[in-house]
Amino acid sequence: MTQALTVALTGLFVWLYSVACYAQSPLQKITLSYSSSGMPTVDWLIAKERQFFREEGLEPLLVQMSANMAVTAGTTGDLNGLGSIGSAIRAIQRGVPLRVVSVSLRRPIFWLVTRPEIRSVKDLKGKLIGTATINGSQHMAARRMLSIGGLDPDKDVTTMAGGDEARHLQSIVSNTLQGAAISPPWVFLGREKFKLNVLDTSIDKYASIQNGLAVNTKFLQERPDLVKKMLRAKTKASRFIEQHERETAEVLAKLWNSDVAIAVESLRATKAAFTTTGIPTDDEIKEYLALDAQVLKLPEPVAAARVFDFALQREVNKELGIK
Repeated sequence: MTQALTVALTGLFVWLYSVACYAQSPLQKITLSYSSSGMPTVDWLIAKERQFFREEGLEPLLVQMSANMAVTAGTTGDLNGLGSIGSAIRAIQRGVPLRVVSVSLRRPIFWLVTRPEIRSVKDLKGKLIGTATINGSQHMAARRMLSIGGLDPDKDVTTMAGGDEARHLQSIVSNTLQGAAISPPWVFLGREKFKLNVLDTSIDKYASIQNGLAVNTKFLQERPDLVKKMLRAKTKASRFIEQHERETAEVLAKLWNSDVAIAVESLRATKAAFTTTGIPTDDEIKEYLALDAQVLKLPEPVAAARVFDFALQREVNKELGIK
């Protein structure tokens, strides 16, 4: 055997051995929360289904829970990350030790959906609407659309908190609720399958930082490597969604038990609301924090640096060639 061949075979053996060792390496388990199984969580869903977490050596457990419960679990360390970050931002303003390290949604992707007999916003007067959390992102979108439609959301309707958007859709169909602000695909499923009315959309109304990744500040300080892996999986998923509409729609249709056409419409209807880098603009952050200050009755908006830390997201973007 020639020396050159020996060296080549030795190199091949070392490479195969390293690949085998990598494949056998135990995956790091992480727990992430999400509040909606619809479009707001699409990047986390795709990251899991397309094995982007596994590529980063992670085994994710995605747990659906209310945003307020997630804040509590994130504070105590029972969660590694929070996917629904609207409530996390408000908790930070109250002194809760969390930081937002990535933002998926920069606009609200809720549509005001009502029963067939309710044909205008004013027809909702005296009716019952649903939301997941009082003063959460879904509730704020409903309030804005109700106000624009000529109703006082505090006096003219009764708001029932609890459940997710899929349950709200079922409640509208059964007439337990008469309306709700719902995101895709549920809004389009309600329109097509149950002939519900879609009265308005919030996507063009205001900046709203809803979903992304928030983590405990201690966890961020002690395990930035793990946070970065989570961000890499999320960012790979976002890029895949942007570049592969049909494949993404097929995955989502399966998860949602819907037609592919509904999934495609959901992707297209909400595309403009998603960030392409995981980082919103300074103006969007400023607008959102100003709106939050009004809701929380703060004397002035909190400084963005107290809420957001995009250092790791910027590193990931650079590594993956995302500008």
